[in-house]
Amino acid sequence: MPSQTPVEPSGKSGVRPMSRESSARRQKLGGLLVCKQRWGLSWRGWLALIVVGLTGVISLLVFIRPFLAVTDRVDSDVLVVEGWIDQSTAPVAVTEFKTHSDRQVFTTGGPVKGVGTNFNDYHTLASVGAGLLIDAGMPRDCVQMVPCHESGGHDRTYNSALALKRWFKEHNLQVRRFNLLTEDAHARRSRLLFQEAFGDTAEVGVISVPDPDYDPARWWKNSEGVRVIIGESIAYIYARFFFHPA
Repeated sequence: MPSQTPVEPSGKSGVRPMSRESSARRQKLGGLLVCKQRWGLSWRGWLALIVVGLTGVISLLVFIRPFLAVTDRVDSDVLVVEGWIDQSTAPVAVTEFKTHSDRQVFTTGGPVKGVGTNFNDYHTLASVGAGLLIDAGMPRDCVQMVPCHESGGHDRTYNSALALKRWFKEHNLQVRRFNLLTEDAHARRSRLLFQEAFGDTAEVGVISVPDPDYDPARWWKNSEGVRVIIGESIAYIYARFFFHPA
């Protein structure tokens, strides 16, 4: 009769318990370090991760600027222009005014940088923007500047919107919808903050004018484009999720 080799008894799970000798080999420095099994990516896993990462980066490069620099008009004959616009944007605003038969243009904005605390309405971006529009051919009697006297940092756009809302109320002007003209990637954030200020009293459309300092389709190839898009992305996230006005 053939002899049988003794089998070490196993637990209920059928898995043989680790011997003390084996356990000791998986520990170092008196048990301070322990060797454990872990799962890692295979070459297929790394390939899949790289493909997903590249797809995400390419999608971000292609879609982030169109998302921020949105144009979405509403049916209105009132045009609001942010006063900090570049001189090259003013003729576009004039064309917008003439093309869509707008009857009134309002410029918004707070104190010009560096004027300190002692300033008047003509030391505001609303006044500067109005001057740019008139110089570009906008009829003077159609332009109304609405200055904001608040100089608070990152809330400037929101404070300018509140100043416009107060001006409408003080002058008994019933504006149920208007289009906001601004520059490039600032558009989505500007509309968000203006809509936040006006609430359900007015519907805000937005018109984005491309920045002439870089190619919008290849913004990542220009330092100005990178600065604008990254800066506005961070600012929009703040305005969308963390800005809670009193």
